[in-house]
Amino acid sequence: MSRIGKKAIDIKDVEVVVNDTNVSVKGRNGTLSLDVDENISVSVEADQLILKVLNAKDRKANAKLGLYRSLIQNNVIGVTKGFKIDLILQGIGYRVQKNGNDLNFSLGYSHPIVFPAPEGITLNVEGQTKVSVEGIDKELVGRTTSKILGLRKRDVYKGKGIYFVNEKIKKKPGKSIKK
Repeated sequence: MSRIGKKAIDIKDVEVVVNDTNVSVKGRNGTLSLDVDENISVSVEADQLILKVLNAKDRKANAKLGLYRSLIQNNVIGVTKGFKIDLILQGIGYRVQKNGNDLNFSLGYSHPIVFPAPEGITLNVEGQTKVSVEGIDKELVGRTTSKILGLRKRDVYKGKGIYFVNEKIKKKPGKSIKK
């Protein structure tokens, strides 16, 4: 049995509705829902959400217990605090501008790249080189960030590219001439 799956989820600031296999979490930022495996039971007890496996000998359900507990915990955090990932553009001529809900990237190509904001995601621009991706769904925030990072492949020799704000940029040394 999973150690993470055994832990109870604290739900003081949110409203949780459990219908058979669907768990809906409502908070001040919005509402998220998740379909749980039918072999896992979800119960609300005194401001805590507890997940249990219906059949203790079912190995697949035991393996999924920690997963569903983490997914529900992410939903609770998302509707109360939200998730935010900051990115920075590094390189000469690399810029970003906000145009409505879309972002216009200038990444060294001959044309600008227009990146539309998915529903449920807020894209903010600070200056010309900083972008922040915010939302209540952790998976959607991560997927959107991944798509932005994939707009331009990083150059490991010059350090150009799109990076996380606190990420250390490592440059490879160029070829050295033998004497």
